Amino acid sequence: MQTTVALASAPFTPGSHEYGFEFTEVEIDDPRPDEVLVRVVATGLCHTDLTVPAMLPAEMFPTVMGHEGTGVVEAVGSEVRGIEVGDHVVMSFRSCRACGPCRAGDVGYCEQALLLNYMGMRADGSTTMRRGEEPVFGSFFGQSSFARHALAYADNCVVVPQDLDLALLAPFGCGFQTGAGTVLNVLRPAPEESLVVFGAGAVGLAAIAAARGAGVGTVIAVDPVAARRRLAEGYGATVLEPGSDVAERVKELTGGGASYAIDTTALAPVVQQAQHALRSRGTLVALGLGAPEYPIDAIDLLQSGKIVRSSVEGDADPLQMVPELIRRRAAGTFDVDQLVTTYPFERIADAIADTTAGKVVKAVLTW
Repeated sequence: MQTTVALASAPFTPGSHEYGFEFTEVEIDDPRPDEVLVRVVATGLCHTDLTVPAMLPAEMFPTVMGHEGTGVVEAVGSEVRGIEVGDHVVMSFRSCRACGPCRAGDVGYCEQALLLNYMGMRADGSTTMRRGEEPVFGSFFGQSSFARHALAYADNCVVVPQDLDLALLAPFGCGFQTGAGTVLNVLRPAPEESLVVFGAGAVGLAAIAAARGAGVGTVIAVDPVAARRRLAEGYGATVLEPGSDVAERVKELTGGGASYAIDTTALAPVVQQAQHALRSRGTLVALGLGAPEYPIDAIDLLQSGKIVRSSVEGDADPLQMVPELIRRRAAGTFDVDQLVTTYPFERIADAIADTTAGKVVKAVLTW
């Protein structure tokens, strides 16, 4: 069948802030036995959708990005169970559900994650879309939801109540799941402990919302954008502007250093500030994508017993985490609706510009 996609025809230039999406018609396959055809209603715009096309080789273009899709199921393969035509779904990342990490519940660390989420094709090497005779790479996070229709799978489709606004749920597939999951699954702070979040964008604010909703008493947000600091204050966080003295100010506010820190910026000086802001044996989780490397203060690390680690998707299993976040949203302990700004899909360039300028926290594209 024919469908409309926002196509990236060539690699993006790193650091240029020029993102070449063009709307075009492509042919999308009928679902195979293990696939689910979803009519996309809304897709969150994530930083990953803009950075990955700057990393891919030219041979993997044209391609369709998008990995925070929501929509309505239009067709289901014969082997799919638990998903029916007409279901509303949130799409997230893929995992094989069969390797060692998957069997242990660590689906974000699936041994097949690169193939299933980033290679632009099915596991057998076929593409799900084509333009004329030209193959179109897709299957990004097992969905490529910068499109009116997406082929997904039972392992990355979460059925959700049909009375919920799919535009508001789109970020639950990645950004909100990553921020909240890092707090709830990785750090699990107690009420008497403290958390400092560097970068109050979609991921950072989701982490703050989850921490405050879980009763963490001291939460600090560091961000250069005043509007985002105000949003963090609305959750009850103490806010700081970036500066060379941030680590010392965090130590003053926490009585010696934060129990936990999250970095969403991938900026080398900020990551080191986050490390320095920790108390002894504190934990820093680095979530930012973009920097190929950044230095760690080895002396501080070796003298303090601090932990520096990362997390893939907040160590979450979307089949469990998305429903949990929806429950917390209904209970008022994960209030993130205000972070979403919707744009018609044809205004994708405006959504990107407003996001990169800090005018909006989470842009969601709708058909």
